[in-house]
Amino acid sequence: MIEVYAEDENLTPEEEAGIRAACEAALAAEGAAGDITVLVAGPEHIQQLNRDFRRVDRVTDVLTFPSREGADLPGAPDDYLGDIMICRSRAVEQAAEYGHSLSRELAFLAVHGTLHILGYDHMTEADEQRMRARQREILERIGETR
Repeated sequence: MIEVYAEDENLTPEEEAGIRAACEAALAAEGAAGDITVLVAGPEHIQQLNRDFRRVDRVTDVLTFPSREGADLPGAPDDYLGDIMICRSRAVEQAAEYGHSLSRELAFLAVHGTLHILGYDHMTEADEQRMRARQREILERIGETR
C-alpha cells in the first residue's frame, strides 16, 4: 500500500494519484511488494531533515528513509519498506527548469525515491547510470516522458 500525505496544501488529488501510481509502477517493475509512506513536505521541513540526517543544510527535492538497509533490504518483516519525502515547491522549480510537466517531475521523484528504498543508489558512475536507466524505463511505462 502506498500512502500519500500532504503538508503542502497545494498538492492536488491528481498529483497525489500520480505519486501513488509512480511508486506502484516502480515496485511492480522491480518485482517488489510492500508499504511506502510518501509525505509531500514544505521546503523548511525537508531542509531540516536534510540537515539533520544528511548534514546538508539546504532544501532538496526528495529524501528517502528505507526501513532496512543492507543485504536483506527489500522485505522488511512487516512489509513496510520505508518513507519518501518530496518537496513540491522544489518539484515545481525543477519542472520549469527541465521544461517538462509537474506531473512528470513528481512521478520522477516518486520513482527515484522508491528505487532508493529498494536499494538503488548513485554514489558511483556505474550505479548512477543503472539507476537512471531504470527510472527512464519505469517513467516510460507510465507515460511520463520528457
